Amino acid sequence: MKAFSLAPSAALVTGSSKGIGLAVARALHVAGAEVVFHGNTSRPPDLPGNCAYVKGDLLAAGTPATLIADALRAKPALDLLVCNAGSFFDKDFLQMGPDEWDRTMNLNVRAVYFIVQAFARELVARQRPGAVVIVSSTNGFQSEDESTAYDTSKGALVMMTRTLAQALAPHRIRVNGMAPGLIRTPLTAPWIDSQPEKRRHYEKKILQARIGEPEDCAGPTAFLLSPAAAYITGQVLVVDGGLTVGQIGRM
Repeated sequence: MKAFSLAPSAALVTGSSKGIGLAVARALHVAGAEVVFHGNTSRPPDLPGNCAYVKGDLLAAGTPATLIADALRAKPALDLLVCNAGSFFDKDFLQMGPDEWDRTMNLNVRAVYFIVQAFARELVARQRPGAVVIVSSTNGFQSEDESTAYDTSKGALVMMTRTLAQALAPHRIRVNGMAPGLIRTPLTAPWIDSQPEKRRHYEKKILQARIGEPEDCAGPTAFLLSPAAAYITGQVLVVDGGLTVGQIGRM
């Protein structure tokens, strides 16, 4: 259906050099969007040749505005944004210090807020409608062991999705969220593969009986950005294979 096409839009996907962001950016490219990939290292060798790549450390205060400016120079039709970049820096709660807390909040929350702001300012100046997807997590709804700062940051993104949807609705900019469950990424794969008992527990808890892959998050994100979702804003779409549906899971 044409409603699911992203042509002739252009999209920036933060944190798209690997993992969920890479899968999402590739899917947006397949759906017809011009895509700007982003990471904090040099351009990965396997990106589509006609896609742009911008580098930026989102922990640096001035990066959000610079990143949007760079993306607009690369793809002047920019009207879609996926805020995916984020990470995990937690220790046991009693060992957590201000440095780990600040790093978590600066990357997972502050950077997202000001990237969306910079993006929206540019669209408003051009009188251009747009759409945003903020990648949060099922950790924004349910807590996890030794994950206090990360869980707090992802909960903040759930509310940020709603409040920015309200703030930007008068400017014809939709804001939605996508909340992945347990997905195999470079961040999660080491502990998934090193703890088979825990992996089997999750496979029993997840209704679809498997741990998700980054590609499982790509289609839902493309949908939320597409004209097919034109009447959807302020919502968070949970993509977890049914992880958070049941209380206990299969025995």
